[in-house]
Amino acid sequence: MDTLEINKIVGAVVGALLIYLGAQFFAEMILSPGHKGEEYAYSVEIEEDEGDSGGEAAAEPEIDVAALIASGDPSRGENVFRKCSACHKVEPGANGVGPHLYGVVGREIGAVEEYSYSGALSEQAEVWTPENLFAFLENPSQWAPGTSMGYAGLKKPEDRAAVIAYLADEAID
Repeated sequence: MDTLEINKIVGAVVGALLIYLGAQFFAEMILSPGHKGEEYAYSVEIEEDEGDSGGEAAAEPEIDVAALIASGDPSRGENVFRKCSACHKVEPGANGVGPHLYGVVGREIGAVEEYSYSGALSEQAEVWTPENLFAFLENPSQWAPGTSMGYAGLKKPEDRAAVIAYLADEAID
């Protein structure tokens, strides 16, 4: 390699650096606010309600879980259960990634012998009551910290009630 090629390479690198620094300088001149500390927005003062607890989120209305589960629609639950069917089956003994859910309503937690549970579930309750299922399906990792179920949960209470109605109905059929 002769000195002319080395000069060309060094010149290209220095030129690119100058273009970068120049572009940064001019962009800062064009886009920067006029003076330090100058604001382009104005603040709107909001009066707090007397019942407001200092900016905390308002408490969610209490849900009558028993009434909601009693009014759950099994056919809607079957549609919602499709989200669960990637890991769970409803046929007796047909485990997937998760244990089978045939007869899960009223069953002891961790009762499927052919399935290896994480242990976090049995620390929370002894039986899958509709209320326990309702709370678990909302956010499994919050209800049973350390559970191996990686699903985020069903946020709508009506969806959870429908799935529980579907699972209860499947065990009867």
